[in-house]
Amino acid sequence: MSLGSTAGLRAADDALAASIERAGASVTVARAAPPRSVRTLALTDYVWARAAREAAREGLRNAPGDVVIYSTMTAALLAPLPGAIRFDALAAANRPGRGGVWQRPLERRRIAAAPLLIPWSAASLAGAPTDHAPAVVVPVAVGSSGPARPRWDRDIAAITYASDPRKKGLDRVLEAWGRVRQDGELLLVAGTDASPQAEGVRAVGRLAPRDYRALLRRARVFVTAPRREDYGIAQLEALADGCLLVTTPAPGPYVALELARSLDPRLVSDDLGAAIRVALDDPLPAYGAAAEHALERFSTDQVDYVVAQELLPRLFSAS
Repeated sequence: MSLGSTAGLRAADDALAASIERAGASVTVARAAPPRSVRTLALTDYVWARAAREAAREGLRNAPGDVVIYSTMTAALLAPLPGAIRFDALAAANRPGRGGVWQRPLERRRIAAAPLLIPWSAASLAGAPTDHAPAVVVPVAVGSSGPARPRWDRDIAAITYASDPRKKGLDRVLEAWGRVRQDGELLLVAGTDASPQAEGVRAVGRLAPRDYRALLRRARVFVTAPRREDYGIAQLEALADGCLLVTTPAPGPYVALELARSLDPRLVSDDLGAAIRVALDDPLPAYGAAAEHALERFSTDQVDYVVAQELLPRLFSAS
């Protein structure tokens, strides 16, 4: 059961389904139909959870199976029957205060009933009850989208991805870029219909994944300033396509943050402008090779191994 509320979630769910099939099991993906837009976070989760419940019911009628996986905690909140839950973060961690007033208690009950948890990372379990079901960490597979260009052949200075402009800190990226950009340098803003108007900034909107990844292969630096990050798929994709990753520290199970620090700690800073200039003016010569090595654990082959050797045996033994 794929919530599919963002392009990243849809791609991650499709990748997991393909990995399960390569391991020899058949898969049917049911996907929630996008509900109407509502104003509050709590209500947004509710309408998406209802849409996921309807999609799950229809999917179970049309293609009943031995195992059900709910992808994201929101998809599991109003689920018609218990199943394994795949998630990047828990409401206990990313829905504080009134924004998670109904999600958090219901989440605890869903976790208690789930036969298996499938977090994207070990940090995704932050906030889970200590007596939760067994867990198998299955990262999202990330790889390069095409031949890598050398730095001297990259004609875009920087790019950012802002599917949720506030959460991704687009305002902070634009402020820092406006302070430190030099003549001729261009920042591309992708993933949003917002059209920021500023010198040296160009909005490219919502692109097909293939077109977006082609831009990553032309960019020297990927810049982001999230207020909270639950994983960092866009950042990992940027690294896979040869960008240097510049980011502010952020709370949440931000897997890409530890990679960014290990590759070049100068590029992880609350002083985003200074980090941007370091990346553009003084990049480490071995950064690309180090990033390629660091991303090996996110390769399709590695994820396929985890799915075949750990996930599927646990799924079927728990069902």
